[in-house]
Amino acid sequence: MSARHDAKATKFRRQPVARHGALTSPHPLRQVFTILAAIVAVALVSTVAIGGFYVWDAARSLDENGVTIGDDAPLPPHIGEIEGGVNMLIVGTDSCEGQDLKLFPRCAHDDGGERNDVTMLVHISDAPRRVTVVSFPRDMIVPIPACENPDGGSYPALSAQMINTSYSYGGLSCSVATVEELTGVDIQFAGAIRWTGVINMSDAIGGVDVCLSGDIKDSHTGLDLAAGEHTLVGAEALQFLRIRHGIGDGSDLGRISNQQQFMSSLVRKLQSGEVLSNYPALLNLANTALRQVNEKQLILSESLTNPQRMVQIAMAVADVPYKDIVFVQYPTVYAPGGARVLPVTSAADVLFTALSENKPIRVTGAASGGNGVEVVGEAGDPNATPDPTGTPTGTADPDSTATPPATADGTVDLPGEITGQSANEVTCTVAQR
Repeated sequence: MSARHDAKATKFRRQPVARHGALTSPHPLRQVFTILAAIVAVALVSTVAIGGFYVWDAARSLDENGVTIGDDAPLPPHIGEIEGGVNMLIVGTDSCEGQDLKLFPRCAHDDGGERNDVTMLVHISDAPRRVTVVSFPRDMIVPIPACENPDGGSYPALSAQMINTSYSYGGLSCSVATVEELTGVDIQFAGAIRWTGVINMSDAIGGVDVCLSGDIKDSHTGLDLAAGEHTLVGAEALQFLRIRHGIGDGSDLGRISNQQQFMSSLVRKLQSGEVLSNYPALLNLANTALRQVNEKQLILSESLTNPQRMVQIAMAVADVPYKDIVFVQYPTVYAPGGARVLPVTSAADVLFTALSENKPIRVTGAASGGNGVEVVGEAGDPNATPDPTGTPTGTADPDSTATPPATADGTVDLPGEITGQSANEVTCTVAQR
């Protein structure tokens, strides 16, 4: 797989794993809980780490269900922060396998296909640690490389297909290969979550707070919410993550912004202590995650099925401040006819070059590519440091494709085509007008 990458991709390659001493904290179990829960903020599938640490025997089922996406480095003898950068692909699929027909009546007539309608690349930088989550519009037209068929044989390479068909061609490993080819990033870890998995995990977390600037009623997902703040759990949380009709311009671009609002709020909830200080809630979260794996609602790469590896990754993001947790959308333009979008690689290159050089980034474009959300405030962040430039979000020319210079502190201002938000920005969903 690595032969497909150019020289730039090597900057993202996995570094040797650190060999650190054993934990010496006076309260090591509480410390592990804290660092493990932090990773949940950027990737729901990583909640398995909590369960894996405490229910070690049950975690053996993770190995049995792991999916191969490439070579895996040996584990160190002790728990310690993973060395170097980390790249993880998280996909949400539309599989009807194991779903409740009352919630998903269309599954009664399912054709058996499964697409990655949500595709996110989570990049955890080398020290100093930062987290960048890149969402890829499901309707974006990209090349899909030759992929192995999980049932045997292989699929030929395709020059131009929607990115959400990659999972249907070759499963999780094919989605990984597709994003690797598009971005030049070497992805070491991956996970997929199905609808029921999202419902059960949101229940276990205790719900996520979201904000709506207007009433939303969508017959496609069944979501019906009044303007204001809501705590979403279960099926309602899934509806919120899936909705696009009734918000913004009704596009998948607006839906991605909605998902970014949800994830930013999840980060803030976890770091506030609502979950970390609740021991029964943490154990419930762990057991729920393990159950989702056993019930095939959560699929992990083999590289992500070892609890010790998960602890290493979680420790790397333990103290990342809100402003350094950034959610962005891969830049696109509408294709002729307006039904699909095409990648804007010139703007994307600025983003991935900054990540490969371990530079901090700042969104200068709008919060949403599809007018799905608007920024309404800023959250308090105990780990935040002052911004020496004081550059607010949304100050760049959204039509500019020029590569912006880095600021005095080394921060790279992203081109205006790249939309998104940081976790310290509070956003509200914009109702479709």
